[in-house]
Amino acid sequence: MKTPKQIKESFRQQGKTLSQWARDNGYEPHMVYRLMAGIDKGLYGRAHEIAVKLGLKDSTPAQS
Repeated sequence: MKTPKQIKESFRQQGKTLSQWARDNGYEPHMVYRLMAGIDKGLYGRAHEIAVKLGLKDSTPAQS
């Protein structure tokens, strides 16, 4: 798993923005920004899907 900082740095190296990545992958940019800022935790649904695709979370939800 990656941290938001690592993901941002990777995008910077590729010359890609979070908004561009979101649109390219069929997501609303504001959803990606909310995940990266820690506002949304990506625990379920579309937010979880985005978090997994970005590499913020494993593909299986955490067990409590």
